[in-house]
Amino acid sequence: MAALLLSVTGGLATVTLNRPEVRNAFSDTVIAELTQAFADLGGRDEVRAIVLAAEGPAFCAGADLHWMRRMADYTREENLADAAKLAEMLRVIYECPKPTVARVQGDVFAGGMGLVAACDMAVSVDTANYCLSEVKLGLIPATISPYVIRAMGPRAAHRYFLTAERFSADEAHRIGFVHEVVAAETLDARVAELTQALAMASPNAVRAGKRLVLDVAGREIDAALIAGTVEGIADIRASAEGREGVQSFLQKRKPSWLAV
Repeated sequence: MAALLLSVTGGLATVTLNRPEVRNAFSDTVIAELTQAFADLGGRDEVRAIVLAAEGPAFCAGADLHWMRRMADYTREENLADAAKLAEMLRVIYECPKPTVARVQGDVFAGGMGLVAACDMAVSVDTANYCLSEVKLGLIPATISPYVIRAMGPRAAHRYFLTAERFSADEAHRIGFVHEVVAAETLDARVAELTQALAMASPNAVRAGKRLVLDVAGREIDAALIAGTVEGIADIRASAEGREGVQSFLQKRKPSWLAV
């Protein structure tokens, strides 16, 4: 059985974790496949958005036991190489030029938290539980921390990195880790609303808007940042899609990217 399922329909790509028998825990093989999938989909012109989903009752339980058993005997150098592959997977998802949506249908533990945090948006079922469980094993959530801390904020991270408490979907929403919490029967409809909104927007503007967030978030507001934003709006206004978008608005017609 394939560890990942991939589909592209009408500009929407779906990457589905397909190891429900191990709660979609990932291994070095799954990490390599996820890295390749998001790199490939990010470069495909017809793809407008990517949904990261999962089969079974859990979204992702972190590292699988067979992989952990192998890691237990790794040297420091082997651990560095192994962790670098996980870090690259998260970077590729986070920096993917296409917008990404995590469809969280079940529990999210440990490294799975990094997968959700690396996506641009996250919609969770109300029954999902979340946990950064690493300290219970004598470990720390180091590789996923840049993304998880950006998603939940340092104050919440101080608590949940250190206590390894399970917390609810409502708490994940309260601290900003997920954007919305919905009942299971409305999960697909809500994800579809988000992807439809993404499909209505200018592909170039969506790509540039995502890059804008990555470039601006957390930076000091100084002359260099302001100059960069001035260049950003000037460049997008002068672009083909920028001109087309403004003209279509003024002429009360659909822009070319929505033309059938």
